[in-house]
Amino acid sequence: MAKALLGYVGGTDPRLTTEVQRLRRRVTDLEAQVLRLQVENDQLAEAAVEHGRLLDDTHVPQPALT
Repeated sequence: MAKALLGYVGGTDPRLTTEVQRLRRRVTDLEAQVLRLQVENDQLAEAAVEHGRLLDDTHVPQPALT
């Protein structure tokens, strides 16, 4: 039925096809950017944890005053 409707309307509009291709490329670009940002975020989180460990290791407890 869809083919019949497309045939009746006159086929796909080339502008619509171009727009769909542009949007698909944009979605692909955004997905790649999300992956890059997730990797960067994971690296920063690991660095923050490591930095916290370094701070904990260098902290020397002070004796309590009596």
